[in-house]
Amino acid sequence: MAPLPKENRKRLSDDELETAKGKNYKSPQRKLILFFEKSRNQWKAKCFKAKATSKILTNRVRFLERSRDHWKRKVKELERQLILMKVKERAMEEDIATLKKSTLRQSEM
Repeated sequence: MAPLPKENRKRLSDDELETAKGKNYKSPQRKLILFFEKSRNQWKAKCFKAKATSKILTNRVRFLERSRDHWKRKVKELERQLILMKVKERAMEEDIATLKKSTLRQSEM
């Protein structure tokens, strides 16, 4: 969260400023230390887990994009091969048809 602009900041009185600097807690210091340490460890663990999850998801997205691109290229190549095979098949069918006609003509003679 970004800090507030200077003109929007709340002006603290001298008493409030002094209290904020050296906070006077009612709980014993040993309990506060344990509480603050636990709190710090919790947010560090939460941050670490979020970073790890983010990295895992980023890597997963990168992998899936590469995989998708690979399969797109493969499909395009197979479509090209299919078109070539169809062209060859038509050419062979035409050759067969012309051969049949020529053999029929020769047999008629």
